[in-house]
Amino acid sequence: MKLALISILAGSAAAFAPAPTARTSVAQNAALDDLKSIAEKSNPVLKFYDPLELSSTTIWGNSNDDTIAFLRHSEIKHGRVAMAAFVGYIVQSNGIHWPFPIDFAGNPYPYDAGSPPEQWDALSDAAKWQIILFIGFLEWFSEAAGTHYMRGGVPGAYPKFSDHKVIPHPVPFNLFDPFGFSSGKSAEAKEKGLIKELNNGRLAMIGILGFISEQRVEGSVPLLKGLVSHYDGETMAPFG
Repeated sequence: MKLALISILAGSAAAFAPAPTARTSVAQNAALDDLKSIAEKSNPVLKFYDPLELSSTTIWGNSNDDTIAFLRHSEIKHGRVAMAAFVGYIVQSNGIHWPFPIDFAGNPYPYDAGSPPEQWDALSDAAKWQIILFIGFLEWFSEAAGTHYMRGGVPGAYPKFSDHKVIPHPVPFNLFDPFGFSSGKSAEAKEKGLIKELNNGRLAMIGILGFISEQRVEGSVPLLKGLVSHYDGETMAPFG
């Protein structure tokens, strides 16, 4: 939880976004120079702003370059999760669900249980564990396969399933860009797309936290007052 908070603060303060080229250890301030360049592109008005001085710190005995890579990767990951959560919240709030049963017993998806948090509470423990374990697998694969982002890899780059043999069976699609839409894009187009992803992720983090905050503390987000229902459960306790 603390690392997640640090990562969100880092994103707001210093634009930790992926760059299309790998970092080099020859230049002493390569990571910091990249960071400043990305900051100006992601927010031309604010530019590079780091009041917490996260760009000059080190963690777990790693170098400053490695620490910056960790923080950049962490923000990108949180942004992607937040974008999925934000869209999912809107979809579930409007009662949209799969037409087939959720289990072999023929039970429907709990779309009528209420708000998205209440729909989660209505899931069986078995269903919750399937979701948590699948996310855990994706996290493990991202850390175990390919060149690690703190060891010369590119922050935000998710390894391709097809490039590694740690999965004992064929996987038809990769997690990132499964249909290969970005494979033919130029480096400049990819860079612009990544900057957009960074900014969209930041907005999504604010958005999903706004939904949950208003549900737990009515009036805490005035713009959402009356638009989302109150939730009495515990958002940080997945099993109630």
